[in-house]
Parts: sequence; C-alpha cells; structure tokens
Amino acid sequence: QVQLLESGGGLVQAGGSLRLSCTASGRASSNYRMAWFRQSPGKEREFVASVNWNSISTYYADSVKGRFTISRDNTKNTVYLQMNNLKPDDTAVYYCRPTHGGPWGQGTQVTISS
Repeated sequence: QVQLLESGGGLVQAGGSLRLSCTASGRASSNYRMAWFRQSPGKEREFVASVNWNSISTYYADSVKGRFTISRDNTKNTVYLQMNNLKPDDTAVYYCRPTHGGPWGQGTQVTISS
C-alpha cells in the first residue's frame, strides 16, 4: 500500500504563491495518475488537479485553472502543486492521492489571508 506525505503548506497573503509537495512511499508506482484535492472547513473534499504518469495529461478544476500547475518527478516519487495568485477561497487542507483511490495522507494546511 502506498503512503503519502504532503508538505509545503503555510500562511501567505492573497496574491502570493506556494508550492506543495507530495512524496509517495511503500508500494508507490510511477504509473499511477495522481491528483490533488482540498477540503475547507464545513465543505466536502474537492478535486483540484491531476496528472498522468508522464505529465502529458493534466486536468484542473475550473476554480484553479490558470493559477495552479501540477507536475511530478517520478525519480523522486513526488508530485507537486505550484499555486500562484492565491485567493482566500483557496484556504483548505490539501491532499494528494492516486486517482484510483487509496488511503489519504494527513494533508498540508494552506491559509490565505486577505
């Protein structure tokens, strides 16, 4: 089973940037399509972005298109989420996971101040 460790969150002002990382260990596979999700207080977890194994195919939620970029480095078993022009509505705990499912990691908190 794959274990996931998210990092890179923090507190930034609106308009700022953050880069999240998600490192997989255990039975991780570079063939997995990976995705980032987020959950705000009182809301359901929502899809943010996904990337296929060779980074050719990416998908984004409408709310982050043009601001966020997902990428991966299979040599490091790591998936990244570059977040630019952050907004207060981006405040959430961010998680990564293979798109086919599996256990969630602990996530990383992102807080955007206005």
